[in-house]
Amino acid sequence: MMTLTPAAAAKIREAARESGADEPRIRVAAQRSPGGEFQYAFGLDDLGIQEGDFRFNSEGVEIVVSRDSMPLLEGATLDFVEIEPGEFRFIFLNPNDPNHVPPKDE
Repeated sequence: MMTLTPAAAAKIREAARESGADEPRIRVAAQRSPGGEFQYAFGLDDLGIQEGDFRFNSEGVEIVVSRDSMPLLEGATLDFVEIEPGEFRFIFLNPNDPNHVPPKDE
């Protein structure tokens, strides 16, 4: 399963509203590069549910993950944080990622 923090969910709901989506749903993907790093992608899902997709609900947002990405995203969390004053970004907190550094309170 994959989860969202309340901050990430709020930002996704806002983006869904702005795009006219009835229900907030994102599709998340991950792949391992030849060097072993994880590469992530996500966005509002306009594909609909495909055969083999995994579906989760976190903080009122539906998350869709393909069968190929699921092993890399199991237990991951998507957060929306302030990197520097006034600069916000989505980040993945993923214990499967070799570059993952757990937050001090994790």
